[in-house]
Amino acid sequence: MLKSGDKYALVAEINMIPFIDIALVLLIIFMVMTPFLVRAQIKINLPKARAAEKSQTKNNQVQISVTRSGAIYLEGKVVASDAFEAALKRQLPDAANQMVIVSADREVAFEKVVTVMDAAKRCGAGKLGVCVKEDKQKN
Repeated sequence: MLKSGDKYALVAEINMIPFIDIALVLLIIFMVMTPFLVRAQIKINLPKARAAEKSQTKNNQVQISVTRSGAIYLEGKVVASDAFEAALKRQLPDAANQMVIVSADREVAFEKVVTVMDAAKRCGAGKLGVCVKEDKQKN
């Protein structure tokens, strides 16, 4: 390649720095977007209510979703029914000040929703809410 006296010789190396920079940027983008994409995959047909309110504090909430088939998702990750209470307890380090929001499909058995809400209360959740879709129909 380079001879001792040849200062204009061709250097045949691949510069890996730009490739590594691009790979790290893509990795960060995927790490940030993955939680949003997972939550978008959970299909829930929420019931409608005219007195729906928008929640102000998103950062101190624990989101529980119950699908039509009865599958329980805790913060976007599927959890078995028998392990749900233990997993929820781990998500509620400050249970008295954290809000638990339950999003349940309108077709799911009411018993499943009551079981989830009961587990949240046993874990010490101070605030418990139910997620609904706003009904825009006038009285």
